[in-house]
Amino acid sequence: MQLEEKDILILGIESSCDETAAAVVKNGRDVLSNVIYSQIDTHTLYGGVVPEIASRKHIEKINPVIKKALEEANVTLEDIDAIAVTYGPGLVGALLVGVAEAKAISYAAHKPLVGVHHIEGHVSANFIENKELEPPFMCLIVSGGHTHLVIVKDYGEYEIIGRTRDDAAGEAFDKVARAIGLGYPGGPKVDKLAREGNPHAIEFPRAKVAGSVYDFSFSGVKSAVLNHLNSCEMKGLPVNKADIAASFQEAVVDVLSAHTVAAAKEYGFTKVAMAGGVASNHALREGMLQRCKENGIELYYPRPELCTDNAAMIASAGYYEFIKGNTHGLDLNAVPNLKLGER
Repeated sequence: MQLEEKDILILGIESSCDETAAAVVKNGRDVLSNVIYSQIDTHTLYGGVVPEIASRKHIEKINPVIKKALEEANVTLEDIDAIAVTYGPGLVGALLVGVAEAKAISYAAHKPLVGVHHIEGHVSANFIENKELEPPFMCLIVSGGHTHLVIVKDYGEYEIIGRTRDDAAGEAFDKVARAIGLGYPGGPKVDKLAREGNPHAIEFPRAKVAGSVYDFSFSGVKSAVLNHLNSCEMKGLPVNKADIAASFQEAVVDVLSAHTVAAAKEYGFTKVAMAGGVASNHALREGMLQRCKENGIELYYPRPELCTDNAAMIASAGYYEFIKGNTHGLDLNAVPNLKLGER
């Protein structure tokens, strides 16, 4: 006799940086709720994330956020099949708040616990947005702390074929934004200002890494922007911030899209996905769409609210681990430098 398939509900918890988030996701792809408390306004005062403040805010907000997520999904903890939580990488204090909360709920409600890699969560956001997407495919992961080019072999199975040797793309955006006086958060502000500028006004360098054709390096283009600003100041020349933002962004997008499409062609993939906060960048989406279209490749990416840190993506990734039988005990701990593919 064939058993009737049961819907699986995962409660996801995310607290790796400066967003306190909780979500309920059904069967890995259907979002019943996705609640996010952002600390951007708080950290803007300091020009970046202050880890101690972030941790304290998580402690303050995590219970109300989880309660709201359950209410919006119209479920109780009894209805939940498992608790998924980000346990790395991220800020150790921030991660500990989410992990401790998830373990407490797991213990009290007698629910399985699933630790999720934050970057795997970003990849899984594509399964929520594009319900037809299935592995294998190539994925470009671009965020404040990570720039990876990976082959998604199966759910939870990855092969890294390219990574940044220095600054991540999002980190470079933040540093350039600070240099031209845009403040924090840098990525969205550079993206907005760049629309007013000429992307070909200044020819910033496109770095290549010797012996590693798919690796990235963004410290050079960041330094080139700083050198340009210093040169203008010494020579008394006017600084066109919009042109600098557009030209810098063009250089980064050119490298990201070229590497991704070249890798997809070499490895025989006709499906490419993007993940991470920088995947919501307007120019990157346009550049990737154009390059993919020219090469007969289908491009997938989540809507902006699923690109930034959220718990729906964690619940989605947790679902695929849970149905494979991969759960954790109450000894689960935060791992701030957790590598992709580690368990």
